[in-house]
Amino acid sequence: MEIILFIIGAFIGILSGFFGIGGGTVLVPILLLLGFGMKEAVGISITQMVFSSIYGSYLNIKKGSLALSEGLFVGLGGFLGGYLSSYFTPYVPEKVLQFTFLAFVIFAIIKVALSKPHTDESLSKTLPKPLLFLIGAGIGIVAISIGVGGSIILVPLLSGLLHYPIKKAVSAGLFFVVFSSVAGFLGRILHTGLNLKAGIIVGVGSLIGVWIGIWLKEKISTHHHKRFIVGMYSVILLLMVYKMFFAK
Repeated sequence: MEIILFIIGAFIGILSGFFGIGGGTVLVPILLLLGFGMKEAVGISITQMVFSSIYGSYLNIKKGSLALSEGLFVGLGGFLGGYLSSYFTPYVPEKVLQFTFLAFVIFAIIKVALSKPHTDESLSKTLPKPLLFLIGAGIGIVAISIGVGGSIILVPLLSGLLHYPIKKAVSAGLFFVVFSSVAGFLGRILHTGLNLKAGIIVGVGSLIGVWIGIWLKEKISTHHHKRFIVGMYSVILLLMVYKMFFAK
């Protein structure tokens, strides 16, 4: 099982680097199919996200594709929200978490599919920093409660509403995951516990994959990158629907 988890981690890392996600949107359904419970899968996913998001954001900074200014305020809000989520998760039924997860995947598909592929950063809009903080906190509470880093919510907002170029939105999304996942990890260590061994194995595997994913992201065109994002979210949606309604 350790080798399988490591290979899964490398695969999730590629997706994290390429799509700017923490990886939970894919990892949680895979762990459910392997027999892990929803809350255990969430804990493993959060641990993996700490590895992939920190290393991936470091690589994005080196490549000049990540601006820290606005992302810092959204991220600090995400840290608060991610930590607070540990107080809510134990009292929320697993079915509620699964349907919440499903709703956000559908939201992401619609927003990314309908957004125009912006490439001019001068057209990007901004919001007051306190509002960015509150948005980050709200995303952090919801996202970490369902085992995702929040990028699947943040990237569609940045691209569809604030007109961020898709690659810039992806880099900002992965940076946000640093804050929300670290906070969620600390919250679970202190309050609810998690399967740390499995999470570390998946996380170490993801370090290899995230380097590959970011390299691929820089090589592909914006138009095709957006199509891949919509396709990936659609696959996640089908996996989750299968697990919730058809798997025995």
